[in-house]
Amino acid sequence: MEYKELTVEGQKQHQGAAFPLILEAQQPASLAAVLSEVKAQSVELQSRLQSHGAILFRGLPLTSDMDFDKFVTAFNLPNFTYSESLSNAVRRNRTDRVFTANEAPADVSIYLHHEMAQTPIYPSKLFFFCELAAGSGGATPLCRSDMLLERLIESVPEFIAQCEAKGVRYTNTMPSSDDAASGQGRSWRSTLSTQTTAGAEARLAQLNYQWQWQGDESLTVTSPVLPAVKELGNGNKVFFNQLIAAFRGWKDRHNAMNKTIMFGDGTEIPASAMAIAIELADELSFDVPWQTGDVALVDNYLVMHGRRPFQGERRVLASLVAA
Repeated sequence: MEYKELTVEGQKQHQGAAFPLILEAQQPASLAAVLSEVKAQSVELQSRLQSHGAILFRGLPLTSDMDFDKFVTAFNLPNFTYSESLSNAVRRNRTDRVFTANEAPADVSIYLHHEMAQTPIYPSKLFFFCELAAGSGGATPLCRSDMLLERLIESVPEFIAQCEAKGVRYTNTMPSSDDAASGQGRSWRSTLSTQTTAGAEARLAQLNYQWQWQGDESLTVTSPVLPAVKELGNGNKVFFNQLIAAFRGWKDRHNAMNKTIMFGDGTEIPASAMAIAIELADELSFDVPWQTGDVALVDNYLVMHGRRPFQGERRVLASLVAA
């Protein structure tokens, strides 16, 4: 099977590499043939991912969650399950490897973030599968965090120096049961894989979190100090965190926007710096124009993602790769 590299409106360039790389299958092929080819080319595709940050596959014969599961499995990468993650999002498993991307309502924006960077445990790569494209809207914005960091160093060098020196901490309140109306509505029972308060406290202590129980049985937690700037294996640095998403979007009946992030020493992160980070990230973003059947492979260390509001039914599934 041959692929054609597509160029689309809004696509970015970084050091001569298209962002994202878009590969369109040029001839009909059976699912079995596609899986065989992926197995043979897995190492090469992962190498290209390091250069491009994200790869969008188009024209593949994938129609279901099981097809997507087989496609991901063909890469022979370690699975990162939803149940073992500390993700804030309410999701529904389709298979052990595949789950819904986020159950938040269609009118809720999910802002740019590195998957689970607000926790000590995060995946290295993300797969997304468009099982059904939305009637309108619903794009997945992608932003290279190395490009963003370069711009932030130029614009707010003191802020980046503080990010590197101090790290960041995140505070959020988890409800006692899943709240699908919120983009951060996963319950503490699901997040911490326990049904008891004692079990929750033991898990949080193991992870070096601070916590406080609320009167409605919700649980407010504060993470240990986590990086805001990450150095990758090749020596390059990225703006690796959940600051934009937490600052803009962690707001529901349990959480107050702008009260969810702080530097690692407990000092306030300036709203003026966050406004610049948001503006630059939006400028650098590319909106994936989903078509039914598309698959995106994203380097979670290098690229942030989000979700635009949409109308009509939209089904995008996800699968994560362990570090």
